[in-house]
Amino acid sequence: MTKPTTYPNPPVELPLRLDASPEPVPDCDVCSALASERNEAHARRDMSKVSDVNVEIRRHPHKKERHP
Repeated sequence: MTKPTTYPNPPVELPLRLDASPEPVPDCDVCSALASERNEAHARRDMSKVSDVNVEIRRHPHKKERHP
């Protein structure tokens, strides 16, 4: 019989992050459509889709204003 593997420390427990949903950028048609899609997914309790749309909103590129 083999000896079981042991570890010197207990496993690390990472906290569950429940970040707030990202806000769509005002006057952006894409962000507005994604927010609507997210609301519909939330109503269907499709939290996987809600998460996917949140990622899309965060990654959606917007031109950043240049400050002189």
